Amino acid sequence: MSSVRPTALRTKIEGIYKVESQRVFATLVRLLRDFDLAEDGLHEAYATAMECWERDGIPDNPRSWLVSTARFKVIDSLRRKQRFKALQPHIAARLSETTESNAARAAEDIEDDSLRLIFTCCHPAIDPKVQVPLTLREVCGLTTEEIARAFLTSPSTISAVHSDAASPEKTDRPQIVALYDVLLRADASPVIELNRAVAVAMRDDPPAGLGIIDAILARGDLVNYHLSHAARADLLRRLGRTSEGPLLRPKKCWAGFCCSKPAI
Repeated sequence: MSSVRPTALRTKIEGIYKVESQRVFATLVRLLRDFDLAEDGLHEAYATAMECWERDGIPDNPRSWLVSTARFKVIDSLRRKQRFKALQPHIAARLSETTESNAARAAEDIEDDSLRLIFTCCHPAIDPKVQVPLTLREVCGLTTEEIARAFLTSPSTISAVHSDAASPEKTDRPQIVALYDVLLRADASPVIELNRAVAVAMRDDPPAGLGIIDAILARGDLVNYHLSHAARADLLRRLGRTSEGPLLRPKKCWAGFCCSKPAI
């Protein structure tokens, strides 16, 4: 085999292609008895030549090398097609099984999530008179008006089941915390977690709520949300710790945030 410098290799192969391609193609047509297969084999052979000849050098008889390589390439391609054709029924069956399995699994996931939400809405910590309306709204997607019609009552009555205390002293704080627990399971939002922290502070004591707010800010959530700092400042005020500053100073300056009081 002769060798040439890499810079001259492409020029040399292009010269061989111009001189030998017609003869190689004619020989392949005779051997394969198919024009399309002969043309495909010719292109495959020249692509392989670009690889092999750079590494091993140009063979002494390029035309014979190209014919032999093209013929083997075509034979390998035909064998692969035959194997694929034989496997087609099996592949189609496997695809069908996979599709059905994925569809069934997706349906199970949806059913599991819906069942989990039902159990959450019917948690013992939630007042029984709230459980059914809450389930109808969160699981069944009914509006307040639709739930009211189902209970033969007015929408205002349904809306009031969560806030029917006669005075702040009689407010059911555990019930409010339980409702926020349900909301967190449905949507783990830092804002909902902040509101729950305020409810926990009212149910238990300011340090309990303050610990939750500090944890939210420490992980980087609601740092630029002025109500988180307002809620924290209010709890610090209740504890008499008015000299303490923000746990994490927000990037923006919220005027008067230490004086605002969050509402549940």
